[in-house]
Amino acid sequence: MQHEYENSRMTTSAVLQVIMDIRSDDDIIITNQGSSREWPKLCEHPLDFHFMPSAMGAAIPLGLGLAIARPEREVIVISGDGSLLMNLGCLVTVTGSGATNISIVLLDNGVYAVTGCQKTAATEDVDYAGIARAAGFGNVSQFIDFSDWQYRVADSLRMAGPRFIWLRVKPEHHELPRGMLQPITERLRQFQDSLERTGRRVGE
Repeated sequence: MQHEYENSRMTTSAVLQVIMDIRSDDDIIITNQGSSREWPKLCEHPLDFHFMPSAMGAAIPLGLGLAIARPEREVIVISGDGSLLMNLGCLVTVTGSGATNISIVLLDNGVYAVTGCQKTAATEDVDYAGIARAAGFGNVSQFIDFSDWQYRVADSLRMAGPRFIWLRVKPEHHELPRGMLQPITERLRQFQDSLERTGRRVGE
């Protein structure tokens, strides 16, 4: 029964494609772990930062720092459940900061995908939406169905921030996109240059 349920979940690449299709050219996208290995296969943008394939728990704090430093831009942080479990306190830090230009997109596959798909300590009963609300997020969304995600993603990312979006995705192993990434020094230079350009908030 659990195996059938997992097979019915969304794939990471399909979920990311939806975000890529609606993102603004001024949005900052931060990826981590599995998403940092899949996003570069779909998109190359100067405001994408996906050089943290093994820095578990680091994506949300980095995204918050960028949101505070660049309040004119929207920051979308794509994190895995394993990474979030290593740094749950960062949710309280996000809401306590007062930053409203940040969205946390949680890809929950129930496993540590990049180290062999070992199961996390969380059970199916863990309510990440409830955890986010308890941490102070006023706008929380959750998705299991892909068509629902496609239909509601734009509204979910335009609600008053900070926002927390929980998606159930399939447990998949993600390979590093070798040969697809520019050298880190060149990528960082592009990222920093792009941050200096005038941005706009989502919905404006």
